[in-house]
Amino acid sequence: MKTTTRHRTGLALAGLLAADGLLHLYWATGATWPAADTRALSLAVLGIETSFAPPAVLPLAALTLAGAAAVLAHSRGRGGRLARAVTAAVAAGMGVRALAGLGWAAGLLDSPPDSPFYVLNLALYTPACLGFGWAAARLALAGHHPYGPVRARRAG
Repeated sequence: MKTTTRHRTGLALAGLLAADGLLHLYWATGATWPAADTRALSLAVLGIETSFAPPAVLPLAALTLAGAAAVLAHSRGRGGRLARAVTAAVAAGMGVRALAGLGWAAGLLDSPPDSPFYVLNLALYTPACLGFGWAAARLALAGHHPYGPVRARRAG
């Protein structure tokens, strides 16, 4: 993977994860945008009624923000094995979510076709997880050296 591609991919992935983390921090305040209330928010985001209280959303915010930092570091050749492992974990997590989204779309998992979640899953969540998961996997697998390609030195 070329350096510019690696940097752009890392920036896009980190941006997505950071936005998700900041949204979870926002929800931890009790705000429910873009939904009218907590019930509508949980049905649109998860397809089930669940809590968006701080104990539920703060760990997710921390996880996605830490993932954003690690992905960005790895894309810049920093962070070593840990940043690469976190980038691979991001790819795996997005891959699992994409497969679940395909399961919901195919009717294998419970999701009423007239629910906001069903539409959002088809139009946004699953395509984003497929695309960004693939990009994270490519980034995690990309070998690179912080100073460019390693070349053999000629003996003087």
